[in-house]
Amino acid sequence: MAQAAHDTVDADAHVTVWDLPLRLFHWLLLVAVTAAIATGMTGGEWMVWHGRAGLAIVGLVTFRAVWGVLGSTTSRFAHFFPTPVRLKAYLHGRWHGIGHNPLGALSVFALLTLLALQAGTGLFSNDDIAFAGPLSAWMDEDTVHGLTAWHHRLVNLLYALIGLHVAAIAFHAAVKREPLVPAMVTGRKAWRSDQDVPQGTSSPRAWALLVSLALALAAMWLAGGGWPSPTQAAPAAVSPAKAAPAW
Repeated sequence: MAQAAHDTVDADAHVTVWDLPLRLFHWLLLVAVTAAIATGMTGGEWMVWHGRAGLAIVGLVTFRAVWGVLGSTTSRFAHFFPTPVRLKAYLHGRWHGIGHNPLGALSVFALLTLLALQAGTGLFSNDDIAFAGPLSAWMDEDTVHGLTAWHHRLVNLLYALIGLHVAAIAFHAAVKREPLVPAMVTGRKAWRSDQDVPQGTSSPRAWALLVSLALALAAMWLAGGGWPSPTQAAPAAVSPAKAAPAW
């Protein structure tokens, strides 16, 4: 009975947890990662879309990195960084913040780091059959083969982290009676009646959003090989004899 009372929710107590840019990032990343996995497993002509999904992941992870510094309160890395003090408080039931809990924060940093590595190695990969990363021409053959091998190895770790992420969401919904998915849709969550309602998240700033989007697009352009590769042949010089008029 005491536990039931502790977990009661005051329907009138809601706090803003996630801003709109962060929520859009979350669902777009889900789509991009799902597309990358599906097209990578299918192979063949779908590898073109695998590369495009990878570039989308580059842009999204870049956006999240910048938004983690410039975004609203709960989006900032400093707000939920899993310090030893916060981890200890959470494990002892003394953590009552909003946003990512310290264990969830570990998952966030692990996933973002792994996705950056996975997308980064993919940019330099070459399977010699159906896919060559847009930056593979910048590396020698041995380095490209090594990065390609790491790209294939890291995907298994990615599967494990995704599975852990899904399991944690299910645990929070079924055991802790704290559904996480609705808050990532609406941006708001109910707050337990036995706790003071916190202030929630600050509003995102327009200039911060523009900077984050600009840097994300720039990262995609650069990752996609937006400049001439070192293997592109320079235009042949025209000899003076051929350049002269034929008279």
